[in-house]
Amino acid sequence: MVVSDSQSERFKTFLKNKVLFGNEPTPELIAILCVYFVQGILGLSRLAVSFFLKDDLGLSPAQVAALVGVAALPWTIKPVFGFLSDGLPLFGYRRRSYLVFSGILGALAWGALATVVNSPWAATAAILGASLSIAISDVIVDSLVVERARKESLGQAGSLQSLSWGVSALGGLVTAYLSGLLLEHFSSRTVFGITATFPLLVSAVAWLIAEEKVNRRDRSESEKATETPGIRHQIKQLWGAIAQKSILLPTAFIFLWQATPSADSAFFFFTTNELGFEPEFLGRVRLVTSLATLLGVWLFQRFLKTVPFRKILGWSIVISTLLGMTSLLLVTHANRALGIDDRWFSLGDSLILTVIGQIAFMPVLVLSARLCPPGIEASLFALLMSVWNLSGLLSQELGAILTHWLGVTENNFDKLWLLVLITNLSTLLPLPLIRWLPKGDPQESTAEGSINRSLPLAEVYEHHATGAIVEQPFMPDLVPEFVTTKEDR
Repeated sequence: MVVSDSQSERFKTFLKNKVLFGNEPTPELIAILCVYFVQGILGLSRLAVSFFLKDDLGLSPAQVAALVGVAALPWTIKPVFGFLSDGLPLFGYRRRSYLVFSGILGALAWGALATVVNSPWAATAAILGASLSIAISDVIVDSLVVERARKESLGQAGSLQSLSWGVSALGGLVTAYLSGLLLEHFSSRTVFGITATFPLLVSAVAWLIAEEKVNRRDRSESEKATETPGIRHQIKQLWGAIAQKSILLPTAFIFLWQATPSADSAFFFFTTNELGFEPEFLGRVRLVTSLATLLGVWLFQRFLKTVPFRKILGWSIVISTLLGMTSLLLVTHANRALGIDDRWFSLGDSLILTVIGQIAFMPVLVLSARLCPPGIEASLFALLMSVWNLSGLLSQELGAILTHWLGVTENNFDKLWLLVLITNLSTLLPLPLIRWLPKGDPQESTAEGSINRSLPLAEVYEHHATGAIVEQPFMPDLVPEFVTTKEDR
């Protein structure tokens, strides 16, 4: 019995220190990690959505790009969900009830795609519902991370964020290859049906959140009177922060960079209709790019994290634009003249562009965190992430217009080379404004505090810009990341 207790204690110590990065294995921690894991594993449906829109509904590249932009809308208004959760408890709970609702909404949305969706408008509504589901759960779990981070010791700062990111990445890796393999043997609707079960896990673990029920009748008049002003004060603080030149100008630069048009949807049609890439191979590409993302993070942390923001972003934009031109070799079939098979060229291109893209994106996250003044870190960080996501939405819509204008369709790729050229070169347009980025550390005077600040996971709407590596699980795999003509967030 003593031996058994000793082994149990050793296992708990190992679990806490080595697996959970020093975090106590509480039921609430399990719930938080489950939500992030579900966000990663929902990538199972990304390729299925792409093929469903292209083959089952017969949409054109421009139509798909426009639909994807609409589906990203919930990620551009994430702070609104935070305000609702804080100020409008559902059934007496600010966290649990919203997680339960998001899980049910996600299951219904994916269930609809698996059964009754047969038109573009219905598909838009269902994908929008799935997107809304994940955005809401993401806001709630991010708030829990921030609350727990405030209680962390200095030595443990950021441990939960790192753990959460790792669990989400693990979910993405698990489904990267499976997303294509399943489509080789089952229909898109079957994959949607499988996906519909995962959001229910979010609803189930919501009851593990340590939260006391809010009794609105028992609250004092003074508490009720201070609730609304508190929200108003937070909004006033956010507006005051974002209006500062030191925050506004870097935000505007990155927005302009990320908002340039994308060729992703057209490239996806090209790789499947023209080059004949099967879902299973595209799943391999997703696996390679998922691993390349981790490599990019490691390279940045190991060698580049001390490079000034202005310098690393400037060079990243130039280098990624030049490397993005390699896509022209695939579009014009010049790689075949060089004796390079389409598949091998795609895999190699995806690996290089994804690593460069992630290296370019990491300073955006670091800059976003270090721009946030003390006291409103989480709120302003969420607002900045929403701005980046809005730029991704605009990128898709501009790409849809450009794709239509050039006459690129599901069968006509004569002008695809021009589309790729324009979207790549457009990345360079914000470079004359590079001085809007801080020359050094924007919070140099409080560098010690900012380095150890723990913030929620960052998500950026994926599009072609070098840096759009952090994937949103609801988004279709419009183009394997090797078509990243420049990449974003």
